[in-house]
Amino acid sequence: MEKPRMIVIDGNSLVNRAFYALPPLTTKKGLPTNAVYGFITMLFKILEEYNPDYISVAFDRKEATFRHNEYSNYKAQRKGMPEDLAAQMPVLKDLLDAMDINRLEAAGFEADDIIGTLSRHGEEEGMEVLIVTGDRDALQLVSDGVKVIYTKKGVSDFELFDVRGVKERYGLEPLRLADLKGLMGDKSDNIPGVPGVGEKTALKLLHKYGSLEAVLEDVDNMPEGRLKQNLISNVQQAVLSKKLATICRDIPAVFDTSRCGRPHPDDDEVAVKLSELEFNSLIERARRLFGRGDMPSIPDRETPECNYTCLETLEGMDRVLGNIRQNKCMAFEIVTSTDDDIEFEVYGISIAWSQRDGVYIPIGHEGYTLDAAEVFCALKPIMEDEGIQKLGHHLKQDIIALYKWGIKLVNYTFDSEIFAYLLDPTASSYDLEKIAIKYLGENIAGLEEIAGKGKNAVEFNRIEMEAVCGYLAARVRCMFSLKSVMEEKLRDTGMEDLAHSVELPLVQVLASMQLTGIRVDRKALEEFSGKLHQSIDTLTEEIYSLAGEEFNINSTKQLGEVMFVKLGLPPVKKTKTGYSTDVEVLEVLKDRHPIAEKVLEYRQLIKLRSTYAEGLVREINERTGRIHSNFKQTVTATGRISSTEPNLQNIPIKLELGREIRKAFIPGNQDYLFVAADYSQIELRVLAHISGDKNLIRAFKEQQDIHTRTAAQVFDVTPLEVTPAMRNSAKAVNFGIIYGISDFGLARNLHIPRKKAAEYIKRYFEAFDGVKEYMNRVIKEGAKQGMVKTMLGRVRYLPELTSGNRNIRNLGERLAMNTPIQGSAADIIKLAMNRVCKKLEEENLRSRLVLQVHDELIIEAHREELEKVKAILRECMEGAVKLKVPLEIKMSVGRNWYEVK
Repeated sequence: MEKPRMIVIDGNSLVNRAFYALPPLTTKKGLPTNAVYGFITMLFKILEEYNPDYISVAFDRKEATFRHNEYSNYKAQRKGMPEDLAAQMPVLKDLLDAMDINRLEAAGFEADDIIGTLSRHGEEEGMEVLIVTGDRDALQLVSDGVKVIYTKKGVSDFELFDVRGVKERYGLEPLRLADLKGLMGDKSDNIPGVPGVGEKTALKLLHKYGSLEAVLEDVDNMPEGRLKQNLISNVQQAVLSKKLATICRDIPAVFDTSRCGRPHPDDDEVAVKLSELEFNSLIERARRLFGRGDMPSIPDRETPECNYTCLETLEGMDRVLGNIRQNKCMAFEIVTSTDDDIEFEVYGISIAWSQRDGVYIPIGHEGYTLDAAEVFCALKPIMEDEGIQKLGHHLKQDIIALYKWGIKLVNYTFDSEIFAYLLDPTASSYDLEKIAIKYLGENIAGLEEIAGKGKNAVEFNRIEMEAVCGYLAARVRCMFSLKSVMEEKLRDTGMEDLAHSVELPLVQVLASMQLTGIRVDRKALEEFSGKLHQSIDTLTEEIYSLAGEEFNINSTKQLGEVMFVKLGLPPVKKTKTGYSTDVEVLEVLKDRHPIAEKVLEYRQLIKLRSTYAEGLVREINERTGRIHSNFKQTVTATGRISSTEPNLQNIPIKLELGREIRKAFIPGNQDYLFVAADYSQIELRVLAHISGDKNLIRAFKEQQDIHTRTAAQVFDVTPLEVTPAMRNSAKAVNFGIIYGISDFGLARNLHIPRKKAAEYIKRYFEAFDGVKEYMNRVIKEGAKQGMVKTMLGRVRYLPELTSGNRNIRNLGERLAMNTPIQGSAADIIKLAMNRVCKKLEEENLRSRLVLQVHDELIIEAHREELEKVKAILRECMEGAVKLKVPLEIKMSVGRNWYEVK
């Protein structure tokens, strides 16, 4: 007869693990929920896999424990619980109560002591006890009847420790782990141990003597040396350390194991609680676990029956295509040798036409190779069929792969990466494994789990086919469930139209831009590099002359000694290793000594040479002669597009030498020119629109110079009296206001007293009081709703607005003011890009969009199509949205990128 099974969960350990393992999640109201979500996901996994008869969750209490009374420095170094985690603790406990999960706390004791006591009771009553924790201290509780499920990584990776496992890891009986801590201490709990004794030495002593007491009894017989002296001098400290590390197993409180039985919650109450936390994907899972007042017996966790196979010959392709046509929907993934690149091998194509049925079509897979041309030829009608929906993850790479085989993907209605980004634009990762956990509560394998990692990683096309099919099946199958769940969430947040009319069409645009690339003149870059070498050499000699000696300018230590010791300049700040010579320090000192400005210029030229003149040469594709930057739409929290490998949006323009780099970017041949179209002051125009400020709207409608208008207001002069310096200051005020700049920030930017900067801001808001009203309104509404929105409905959650920390709250206010403006500008240019590319294609033009830099689009235009391209740009960009003020663009034409700026 099987023993009844008891599970005891270390609540504090698991909630901490979840908090740090998962990206920040918040409800629409701004309540952080990642720790609660991760905890409940782990709880459900434990319930499903181990099906316990008894379950309890133990938590620490806030007040001091008996260990603090024994040793006042116990855990003294630990920082308080992060604010976002502390806010989730009562929410988690309330949810556990609703689930009828036995929750335990004990005054004067830690959760470990509750676990120790309860596990002893359970073992004595003949139960199999499993302790779930991420704290290795619990391993001392392991016995024949008690095992530890140790959470290793994230929220899904566990390791089971029994007596044998503990012995293999430490070479000790579990009970002796407290002796180990008595000798070596524990930094995480501030347990002192014996100075100079680490784990290796402690284990050696315990392997020889068996216990701490035996070590201390025989210390006089040990050979002379530092170890012996430290042990003699710290006998009491060692004994105390063991006591602190020993888990109490006899808390006086009475823990009745009958109260720890299977939970019998009210299904509807649990569903309501989960819904309030926006854990909709967990509701059905909870019903399966708790439904009908009993926890179902689940002997294993095999996935539902799945008919996913490897297509070893093309004879089965007709069946695959027929199933897809019948279902009118397919999820797919093209497996390539590299990601986010245009040069790759295709290893295979994974396709599912339902949650149960799918195939892997191997193309470059060892031992299973089908002819790529035949495969793509067969798939072309399906991929280009408007009547068949396509679902995927990171579809940009799939679109690039299909383009290379002359296939244009149409009617793609779901990209889990894009949808996840819209729902949580500040997430640290949009890997499919994390998305499946977050929205479905499902654990699907990551690539490392089947391929390995680091030096031991196996190339995908050499992995066993059984493992490959299991891995890919889970990925494409989950697309169907994800589409349903995520589309509902987008509808709830009002972003469904944004997803389908802006973000999904943009995937095709960015794929086309990356595939097209932009031509770079290698010879021009090499000549520019030589020019930079000369300028750097000249600057180097000037710096040596100012210093009165030669030294390594790139050495912070040597530069600091020259500036602050030899030249006697006042140190602005110090680091652990000496004087700081960062940009901020040099900017402060450049008015005191010319060497600071020369070093600043030297560093700029060094970066120009290494990052751009030489770095860009390495990025040129040998086959195409072009740079194929990776344009991404899931990076910035405001919705702006980013560029990497290389970052073409960050080509420097402040230095004339920096601007010259753009001369190397040229059209494909003499038949083409660059046409650049740049939105004029789009963020200020958006501000005028959403704030409704009458003076700002009037200025744009009357085509006034907005910076001159602002300068006249701020400096109390007529527009004719505004000087260039006044206009520059007003420009800094205009754009600073958008970013919620403070008087301190404006004073630093303009090199003026803070009082004067405050006066500038005050006068600005007096002149444009509608802007001030908007700023106040958006902060207030953002704090109430926990989020702000752009004109097109893009959401950014801002839990910072309700933070108790003033600095964090101030950051939230700046983000609330800026996000609707910058985000709306980003949405507008995305709309414009989609429309421009669609129009170029509809008119069958040879001209192509090759670059997007902030508010500017650059077209590689055929000379014969120049006027058509200019007309398309004006129509699509100026007509992208209707504002209360006109949208305007400035256009220029040139033989290289430099000429169009």
